[in-house]
Amino acid sequence: MSASSRELSRPAPRSHRRPFPWHIVVFLSPALIIYTAVMIYPILASLWLSLNRSTDGVNAFVGIGNYQKLLGSELYVGPLLNALKNNLVFFVIHMLVQNPTGLLMAVLLSLKLRGTAVYRTILFTPTVMSVVVVGFAWKLILNPAWGVQRSILAPLHLQSLDLPWLGLAGTALTTLSLISVWQNVGIPMLLFLAALVRIPEELYEAARLDGAGFWTVFRYIQLPLILPTVGIVSILTFVGNFNAFDLVYAVQGAIAGPNFASDILGTLFYRTFFGYQLQPGDPNMGAAVAGFMLFVILIGLLIYLFAWQRRVTEVQF
Repeated sequence: MSASSRELSRPAPRSHRRPFPWHIVVFLSPALIIYTAVMIYPILASLWLSLNRSTDGVNAFVGIGNYQKLLGSELYVGPLLNALKNNLVFFVIHMLVQNPTGLLMAVLLSLKLRGTAVYRTILFTPTVMSVVVVGFAWKLILNPAWGVQRSILAPLHLQSLDLPWLGLAGTALTTLSLISVWQNVGIPMLLFLAALVRIPEELYEAARLDGAGFWTVFRYIQLPLILPTVGIVSILTFVGNFNAFDLVYAVQGAIAGPNFASDILGTLFYRTFFGYQLQPGDPNMGAAVAGFMLFVILIGLLIYLFAWQRRVTEVQF
């Protein structure tokens, strides 16, 4: 048999390419379809709405005209800057009060004391409560006419603190922020606790053999090992606070009083989109406010990702 005939009779080599992973597509498709329907499509539709302007019930494309109006018109720029400032204050209070408090509670719960499960349940209970119930309850508690704060403060000789905290322009936003902290502190507590329980027990045993105390263990063992969780909690706090709306609306209404002192971007969007009192709503400008909120959140996320990537690079090298 000649060489050419042997080559023709030799079986063709099999392809070593892996088959397309259709099973991954099958399992991911339901989640992707639902996420696209309830998240991606509404965001894109809102962005498209912000690029149009309604004239006689017909939307006409105006590009960034609505954003120029939002940032340049006296009718919108003042409320927008006020809401943005209040949102920053709202976020800073959560970062300085909620997250350190959640970390402290997580560290205490990680000590494996008796009744830890009960304490964890009690501390997390406000988080699962309805925002409407929380807002209404705190309005009753802090009401200067028939609230219970007076009966609590009088025996402690703290009558000077018996003030309409939600009715004063200088204290309304701080009070709402602390109410939000009280309700949501359970979320960072559980995230920090989940990170703490993953720390190997051998590290604690070695620290105890070296005579390390509670603060030394926290500073040199626990905190460095849960720093990734600290970053995740921080970015979740940022996104959640700049999407906040429900508590302010439940307690202060769409006006976010007094005199817009507790107005944030969420309530500004609601008033702009749907209108309030005698002012009609403008869906296109409301969508522009929502687009501005999305832009602020994206900037915060990019700053976090850049800082985190830089930290990871420094650790690797």
